[in-house]
Amino acid sequence: MASEYLKKKYRDVKPDPPLVLTRAQKRKNWWHYHKWHIAVAAVLLLSLGSIAWNVLSRVEPDYRIAYVGTNALPDDTAAALEAGFAALGEDLNGDGRVAVHLEQYASNTEADPGAAMAAQARLMADIVACESYFFLLEDPETFQREHGTLRRLDGSLPEEGDDSAGGTCLVWERCPVLAELDLGRYAYSVMGQTATGDSGQLVSGLFIARRGFWTEKTAAYSQGCDALWAKITEGAIS
Repeated sequence: MASEYLKKKYRDVKPDPPLVLTRAQKRKNWWHYHKWHIAVAAVLLLSLGSIAWNVLSRVEPDYRIAYVGTNALPDDTAAALEAGFAALGEDLNGDGRVAVHLEQYASNTEADPGAAMAAQARLMADIVACESYFFLLEDPETFQREHGTLRRLDGSLPEEGDDSAGGTCLVWERCPVLAELDLGRYAYSVMGQTATGDSGQLVSGLFIARRGFWTEKTAAYSQGCDALWAKITEGAIS
């Protein structure tokens, strides 16, 4: 009885006509249900694009320098050091250019303890992998005592148990070739204030050294690095 009643009640009721959406409404509706898929896909594409760009645009350095000090060098100074070494160097990997990479390992735990610990870990990885050949040091005695990686100026390796930095490094300003490099000026902001200075003067008291190799594993293009070492230390006063 109920079904017959309902049939009579709704027999004259016509179903609503299908809703016809405009193009704008269709786009809005589609975006509502797919926006998160698009967002995730966009992030993935950007990430893959960034990785590909870094791989394709990366320049393999002919020389690697490790700076180890309390505070990082200003970007202007670091770039000037790379350019200065490149001007004295040669194309060792045959890619048509002379590239130098300076990696900074700053140990200022007061500025950023986490960054200082990360820098120490990266330095250890650098030493183990024999990445850097040249070392620019603020405190060579501490560095040699902790890592024991520096070669003597005559090319020999320190005897086992000898962790002294004596005879392994030279003061920058006592190397005529290095002291004559025009490193220009640096500028950086500190708490809203701009600090400037002379890059040559900033690095003049640092020590330049090269690492030794106790196994067959060496830094890349070590013979070419040996040649550059001989050039930059020519006429140096120990």
